[in-house]
Formats: sequence, C-alpha cells, structure tokens
Amino acid sequence: MVAKNIVSPFQFICFTDNSSGLDPSVRALPLPDLGCEPPLPVSGQWQKLALWSAELFELQGMALFIDLDSIIVGSLDPYFSYRPEKDVILQRDWARPLLRFGQTSVFRFQIGSHPEIMERFSCDPQGVADRFRWEQDLITDCLRSQLAFWPRGWTRHFRLDCLGPDPLRFLRPARLPAGSRIITFPGGAPNPPEARLGKWRPESPNYQGRRAHFKQNLRYLNWKKFREFLMPVAWIDEHWR
Repeated sequence: MVAKNIVSPFQFICFTDNSSGLDPSVRALPLPDLGCEPPLPVSGQWQKLALWSAELFELQGMALFIDLDSIIVGSLDPYFSYRPEKDVILQRDWARPLLRFGQTSVFRFQIGSHPEIMERFSCDPQGVADRFRWEQDLITDCLRSQLAFWPRGWTRHFRLDCLGPDPLRFLRPARLPAGSRIITFPGGAPNPPEARLGKWRPESPNYQGRRAHFKQNLRYLNWKKFREFLMPVAWIDEHWR
C-alpha cells in the first residue's frame, strides 16, 4: 500500500517480534526496548512510547509511523511535505475533537528529537500510566504548544468516519470518505481482515445479513453485541492487499 501511494524513495521498517513471512523489501527490526515492564493494567499502548527514545537503533531523520491495522487509500507524499518546520505532527483525537489531544495511529516525528518524553516516563512508569492511561496523552502533555495536527480529513477513523452512527451501519456498508488518505482502525475491533467480510471480530459468525443479526442478539437483549454489526466492505479489498 505504501509503494502504491508514494512518489519519493522510502524505506519501510517493521518493528516486530516475529519477522517471518515479511516481504523482502521490508526491513524488520526488534521491538524497541521500553526500559521497564509495561505498566498495568493497560500495557499495550505503552510499548509504542519507546519510539521516542534519544536513539532508535541507528535510524535518523524524519519518519512517518503508521499502525499496521490501517488502510492506505491516497497519496502519502503530503504527510512528509506538510509543515516541514514541525518536529512532530499527530492526528487530532477524534473522540475529543474540541480538545487539543493527539492520537498516534498515524504520526510524523523527527527521530530522537524529544527524548524528554521517555525521560518523564522512565522516572515513574506506573505513575505516568495511571495518570494518563494512554501513551498519546503523555505525548500531548509533553509537547503542548509544539504540537501540530494533520489537516482534517486526511486520516480517518473507520468506526466514526466510515461506519458512522449506529443506525447507518444497518442501512449501508461503510463508506470511504472523499479526500481520505489513511483509514485507521483504533480500538481493537473491527480490523481490516474482518471488516472486509462483514465480521466484527475473528470469532464472529460469518455475515448472514441484518435479519439473522437482529434475531440472534435481540433474543438475549445484548445491546453491545447488537451494535457490533457491519456489512462487508468491498473497498477494503481494493486497497488492503
């Protein structure tokens, strides 16, 4: 997806604990060391904080980080040329649009430019996690006036921008908003492999239509499961392969 949507030469790096089966053009590096056990009870997102270390292997320069549960649907070149004077550009948090909080599904950063983020975390990992809960809120608090955000509409949230409010997901498949460049899938479910099939989770039954979904979930008055509905999304197959 990156190769199809970028003009400039690039190097694709995957930080992973399992490099088997990757395309030969992908450079695999170990997961960066956080320097401590991940804080509890919300441990997953804090591992990403290691990207802000003063040294990140031997990597240097500007990098664009994209969560792997993302679909690239438009040109990536503007992500590199937009506001070149800024060290860090985040996505404005969709869930809190009126507040100046960043979200880190897609962000650009100058490698090694803000070691104070990791230094603050390292002083009291559990205390920082208890206060901020999400690693992206710590980054926002550390950078504040230095922060910049992507133009509205470049990076879209699948559930909020494509699937839409609850009633719409029962009336039409998830749409692809015009002008989108990256569609992200924060929050764990659904993810692209399931969404393309009309499933919410890997263990969800195969898509059988609205009637079967209504019948199955209304019987048990399970509102949470009732909301976990989407029709197969054809445009995912076009872009995510």
